[in-house]
Amino acid sequence: MRAVRRLRLRRPRLRLPRTRAGWRQFVQVVAAGCVVALLPATWLWVSTADRLRTLQDAPRTDVAVVFGAGLWDGEPSPYLAHRLDAAATLYREGRVKVVLVTGDNSRKDYDEPDAMRVYLAKNGVPRARVVTDYAGFDTWDSCVRAKKIFGVDKAVLISQNFHIRRAVALCDAAGVDSYGVGVDESHNATWYYGGTREVLAAGKAALDLMFHPDPHFLGPKEKGITRALASGN
Repeated sequence: MRAVRRLRLRRPRLRLPRTRAGWRQFVQVVAAGCVVALLPATWLWVSTADRLRTLQDAPRTDVAVVFGAGLWDGEPSPYLAHRLDAAATLYREGRVKVVLVTGDNSRKDYDEPDAMRVYLAKNGVPRARVVTDYAGFDTWDSCVRAKKIFGVDKAVLISQNFHIRRAVALCDAAGVDSYGVGVDESHNATWYYGGTREVLAAGKAALDLMFHPDPHFLGPKEKGITRALASGN
């Protein structure tokens, strides 16, 4: 019985190579793993290069899509506020007519889209020109719902630089002819976290592009974009 207990308490040991050949093989395996892990991110970087714009040269189109980026005490986080500021600028300059805000409202005490709409209204975008998607739980869901639920065929997408390429690639795959405006940010801890997270998220994006899964929620088509475009406000 004691022998069995001692056996159970033993922890597996990491055995490192003991020879030069072993170390060489170990390094090769690690390097190959890194290359494979970075392939999706590299592909996103290359494939979307001609789809990125600035606020100054963003194409004129009916719809801008702003992706949620978290709330602080019910208000848009700084990163989300910067995205919304960019959308408000495009609207005031007449480059877009409607802003589709897409985010998380999976529980009653957390409502990204309505907080985004309120923020835009305070910054010169009439409420009638803001359409809310309450089931944009991730980028793929937001893109698919923009196409299938809200009938968006072409849009300018707004997000931070580290995320915008993935957004453009996924929306294009979902059937939305997309151009991306990346919002500049200072390179603080949040920025580095977001950039690192994107390397991992690129893997999921590759799977979304391959298999085109349905979003968490679809539901009936909505006419919010059509009504907003027809609005005189």
